[in-house]
Amino acid sequence: MNALLLIAAETEETHDQATGWGTKLPLIPHPSEVVVSLVFFAIVFWVMKKYVVPRLEAVYAERTAEIEGGIEKAAKAQAEAAAALDEYQAQLAEARTEAGRIREEARTQGAQIIAEMREQAQAEAARIVASAQQQVAAERQQAVVQLRSDVGALATDLASRIVGESLEDSARQSRVIDRFLDELEQADTAPTAGRVS
Repeated sequence: MNALLLIAAETEETHDQATGWGTKLPLIPHPSEVVVSLVFFAIVFWVMKKYVVPRLEAVYAERTAEIEGGIEKAAKAQAEAAAALDEYQAQLAEARTEAGRIREEARTQGAQIIAEMREQAQAEAARIVASAQQQVAAERQQAVVQLRSDVGALATDLASRIVGESLEDSARQSRVIDRFLDELEQADTAPTAGRVS
């Protein structure tokens, strides 16, 4: 370690003798070093000012514009998305209202159709019943007429056999038949009237 201190001391003495400064101001550099350092500093400063700083400022400006543009685009996109959401919600509410109205209309129309169909069915049933009653009445009347003629013919035939004289006279035959049938009807209605009272 002593050897190192001796070498360092000799180096300082050699340096001091070469520069002529001595050991008075060891921290102050030699004037030629200061001049060379200033020249290099000026060259580096000029190069930085001329080429590097403008490029850095351009890149900084581009990045700033890009960021601001991105922020503006994001804000614009967010505003458009909010507007689209509001529009969608309004359309959805309108669609729900429309669907409710259509459902209510369909219910009303369904009830109306059912009522109309019921009225038509009742009218058709009444028409069918009336038609059937008319048909029954007509068939009854036809049966009564047919029965009268059949019974009249049988009665005339039977009466001519019993009486022994011919009842071929149509006027006489008609009177006999009508009287016989009237008596039969009175006989049928008499027991019914007796039962009712």
